[in-house]
Amino acid sequence: MTTQWNHYINGDFVAPSSGEFIYEFVPTTGLQGDQIARGSAADVDRAVSSAAAAQPAWNARKPIERGRVLLAIARLIRANAAAFCAKEAEETGKPVKMAAFEIEACAQYFEYYGGLATAIQGETINLGPNYHAYTTREAFGVVGVILPWNSPLNQAGRAIAPALVSGNTVVVKPSEFTSITMLQLAEMAVKEAGLPAGVLNVITGTGKEIGEPLVKHPLIRKVAFTGSVRAGKEIGKLAADRIIPLSLELGGKSPNIVFEDADLDRAVAGSVFAFTVNTGQVCLAGTRCLVHQSIYQKFAKKLASAVGALEFSDGENFGLGPLTTKAQYEQVHAYNKLAIQEGAEQLVGGDVPSDKAGWYVRPTVFTNVNNSMRIAREEIFGPVLVLMPFKDEQEAVVIANDSEYGLAAGLWTSDLARAHRVAAQLEAGQVYVNEYPSGGVETPFGGFKQSGYGREKGLEALHHYTQTKTTIIRI
Repeated sequence: MTTQWNHYINGDFVAPSSGEFIYEFVPTTGLQGDQIARGSAADVDRAVSSAAAAQPAWNARKPIERGRVLLAIARLIRANAAAFCAKEAEETGKPVKMAAFEIEACAQYFEYYGGLATAIQGETINLGPNYHAYTTREAFGVVGVILPWNSPLNQAGRAIAPALVSGNTVVVKPSEFTSITMLQLAEMAVKEAGLPAGVLNVITGTGKEIGEPLVKHPLIRKVAFTGSVRAGKEIGKLAADRIIPLSLELGGKSPNIVFEDADLDRAVAGSVFAFTVNTGQVCLAGTRCLVHQSIYQKFAKKLASAVGALEFSDGENFGLGPLTTKAQYEQVHAYNKLAIQEGAEQLVGGDVPSDKAGWYVRPTVFTNVNNSMRIAREEIFGPVLVLMPFKDEQEAVVIANDSEYGLAAGLWTSDLARAHRVAAQLEAGQVYVNEYPSGGVETPFGGFKQSGYGREKGLEALHHYTQTKTTIIRI
């Protein structure tokens, strides 16, 4: 039995104007799951109009009152964490305990930004005794949020919480592969946490059918998108035509540098986690591992052993899960074949477990790779790692920066001076030292180069969900 899910608009579930639905699929089995509404431009208009009508009253609330609503949402997420985890694990294929970390992170975003509600402030500017000049940070109005499928509620909280606390209203388009927990969150926020109807709306369907009309809608004043570079470029063109602000958090091919003075066991464990967490379906995954030539062979042997020992999850406990979509599963296998064609050597992994029905693949590590190969330059979004040696610090930085991406980077060393020196030279929005990844909801996140622009997380995000007004008064 499957359930049909409608859009969530103006505080209630609303059937799609077309009357059509599309299936989600269960990654652990490859079989059909629940159905979601197949949205259209008419549904987008209804959701955006609802958000626009609700925005003035929501923005007029005292910031601390908006913050209390967000704190209530955080408490309810935690109270309902088991149900959210079960559904998100079903939709994405990730183990329930992995989903639990991401659901908790979603709660932390609402908690963090709820606590920052009164910190959205301007400044006074001294123009001399005859003037009083000051700035205020004001909401954009209606914000469109387009989410990816790899970490649905984690990504949702990251964008929605700062947008709401700043006085904006939001229309969310979740991925058509993982929409249901977002619908559940919206209903809970309105029905139980006291979020006014229309402040948070969710429309489901494909990117072409509702993502494009959402960005084009004349009442959308800001868009936040997380996803592929290809889709980001398309959205960027639409936003540019309308001259509206846009945050893009796109792909990555992040370098992870292991120096000869690193704690080898910690570096191995951290490097394995860096490319296999969430089955490699993480934009910041450390998929290019650069290792000093003096320890390269020893490191590769230890890494291969650690990767070979990884086990698939039983669905509840930690371990490897499947790829979330069939297309991603096929892409990972295509890149594994391409790597062999390019001359890379498969050190470990790459096979499909015979006892699994869904979209599973064992993590794969390749050696004999140089940074000009496609396997080293293109984002795969799966558990595939390339190992490359370097001779000195300068070469490590050159190889690391020789990429069109710049989302994250890591380095392992016991030399604090080197850590600061190399981090300063890496072209990446976040740099992790002796842990990969690191940080939390408080640490700004976003990319350099083709990895996008704008920042999510931390106090910094509030600057991307508000606009500055300057007022000058002649006294």
